[in-house]
Amino acid sequence: MPTITNHLPTSELQALDAAHHMHPFTTGDELSAKGARVITRAKGVYLTDSEGNEILDGMAGLWCVNIGYGRQELVDAATRQMQELPYYNTFFQTTHVPAIALAQKIADLAPEGLNHVFFAGSGSEANDTNIRLVRTYWAEMGKPEKSIIVSRKNAYHGSSVGSGSLGGMAGMHAQGGMPIPDILHINQPNWWSEGADLSPAEFGIAVARELEDAILHHGESRVAAFIAEPVQGAGGVIVPPETYWPEVQRICDTYDILLIADEVICGFGRTGNWFGSQTMGIRPHIMTIAKGLSSGYQPIGGSILHDDVAKVIAATEFNHGYTYSGHPVAAAVALENLRLLDEESVVDHVRKTAGPALKAMMQSLTDHPIVGEATVVGLMGSIALTPHKESRAKFAAEPGTVGYICRERCFANNLVMRHVGDRMILSPPLIITPDQIEEIGRRARKALDETSEALKDQDLLMAAS
Repeated sequence: MPTITNHLPTSELQALDAAHHMHPFTTGDELSAKGARVITRAKGVYLTDSEGNEILDGMAGLWCVNIGYGRQELVDAATRQMQELPYYNTFFQTTHVPAIALAQKIADLAPEGLNHVFFAGSGSEANDTNIRLVRTYWAEMGKPEKSIIVSRKNAYHGSSVGSGSLGGMAGMHAQGGMPIPDILHINQPNWWSEGADLSPAEFGIAVARELEDAILHHGESRVAAFIAEPVQGAGGVIVPPETYWPEVQRICDTYDILLIADEVICGFGRTGNWFGSQTMGIRPHIMTIAKGLSSGYQPIGGSILHDDVAKVIAATEFNHGYTYSGHPVAAAVALENLRLLDEESVVDHVRKTAGPALKAMMQSLTDHPIVGEATVVGLMGSIALTPHKESRAKFAAEPGTVGYICRERCFANNLVMRHVGDRMILSPPLIITPDQIEEIGRRARKALDETSEALKDQDLLMAAS
């Protein structure tokens, strides 16, 4: 068993955690009774818990540890910056070198025309920024009534009141007075669950045209923007049909609608290009970034603005910002992270090696009795769990029941694989090797076998009527 840093026994750590620590998206009483898994260290694509178990992290933390764990270069970058300038703000007409250098690097990497960065501390903050950017833009263009932002059901764009409103998750909207006014939601491009008898191509066109219907219903003079992830991440790695994004782009161009690409998950190599917008062939006016920007080593996010939008915003005082916008330590770590991704050709590794390996592995799982489709783009993918493949049936049990059982079996086999409803999600560090992907496949198949047995024992292998 590998040695681990000295700490209290696991049971005592769990008791302290339950007594004082409130977890995100968690029923506290249930977790307190169960006890949280205590992670103590990590290296490469592996985590180690307080019991010494080595766990294969199939989720790169929370979709973010693109460069992998344990990179000393990022530790050194943070140390140097803390010694030189641990903090200063970018208010009061001041700036600092890390923010300048990082903004330039991001502009160099981003698609043509996207040359201006407004920094935030997270993707949630950046999407809050985007609400104000879009509405300020149109107000400055003499169209203050153009304030409606269209999003998608089951989308995730953050968990603050603003970004949570942009998202389309009913469970979030049930708490805290969301969505805020002038946020609308159309259907997601999820052919497996919602395509009915349409072909994927037909469904892609049909669901894209819901955006056009919303614009025509409310009026072009009222609709300001459409926001979407190139590939829905937390919604279940929903890969849209090939017809979807070209039609959305046509609609945004036709009706003078700003397109916001939420690249928090898709950005910085996840899809096999630097940005998911490049993979999907779209031309956004604003891109939301976070997560892979620093590989999760420091909290940082931002909005990348196209020249056309930035020019309008720059002509007025934009009364918006955060204490930690462009934090020098976070910026320095992000800059070093981008250097490593670039110089080590990590994005090429995703596109040419790891991405194809993940796709082959996940498609191989579709021969399992409870697995329907597998969808994969780059190093993000999901499998749909179903009691009947041919009809794409849902389980009779409450959505997420089967997914949760499978997730627990994954954890029991030392694999972090997330469930979204009854889809199982993978998004490993970008530096993962084909051999490690094969190991994910072995552990995932074992978890699926155990899930299938559990469903039989609990009489849950029934399709919804």
